[in-house]
Amino acid sequence: MNSYEEKQAAKKERYEKRAARAQQASESHYTQAKRMGDAIPMGQPILVGHHSERGDRRYRGRMDNQMRKSVEADKKAAYLQEKADAVGTGGISSDDPDAIKKLEEKLAKLNKIQEKMKQANKLARKEDSAGLTAMGFTEAEVAELLKSDLRGRRGFPSFSLSNNNAKIKSTRERIKQLEASKEAVDKEIEGEGYTYREDTTENRVMFIFDGKPAAEVRQVLKANAFKWSPSRGAWVRQLTNPGKHAGAAVRQQLDTLNA
Repeated sequence: MNSYEEKQAAKKERYEKRAARAQQASESHYTQAKRMGDAIPMGQPILVGHHSERGDRRYRGRMDNQMRKSVEADKKAAYLQEKADAVGTGGISSDDPDAIKKLEEKLAKLNKIQEKMKQANKLARKEDSAGLTAMGFTEAEVAELLKSDLRGRRGFPSFSLSNNNAKIKSTRERIKQLEASKEAVDKEIEGEGYTYREDTTENRVMFIFDGKPAAEVRQVLKANAFKWSPSRGAWVRQLTNPGKHAGAAVRQQLDTLNA
């Protein structure tokens, strides 16, 4: 694994450990609630007016509280497990040092799919089932490709080719952007009360403050999609052209606030 993949694996592990702790807490609270419930005779109501009423209500309240905590911890465990399962499923990140290589591999696959659909459509128009089978399509897939739509067209629908072509174009554009970013250099500007940085190593546009910025400053940062990064001690977003434009907008607003 490269450094980015190691970070992703560590992140996934952290979520899984937190999910396991939450699940253990849920089971512990449930066990306590059940133990307390078992101490109450089956069907025993609160004896209204009896000297035991007040203590009984408090006891049952604590039991209900344990059950509520069990449910809340169970929901938290499920949420954290979903977060763990989602790690690494968001596509190819620009933070991955192998992003260009992976995007090039993705582009090659998309191009192969596009050519396969074009060739299949040529054969489908000729109703060449043998040719489609030779391409590797199953009997069911061949039957589907040879089925005519309302306008008598066979093969893959046009939107399948156009959608795949759009993916090809966007993947090429991302490769160009990442190649251009490799040529970028670090940049740092000292502003009034802040430091602005374009960090190519971190792949981040950053705003660094001596302390916690004022509420109006935080609002400007959030409005421009900057998020607080405790590990970097800075407000950040990815080092992309939109990120740089947002950085320039924030600097202008901060300079106006500090004027």
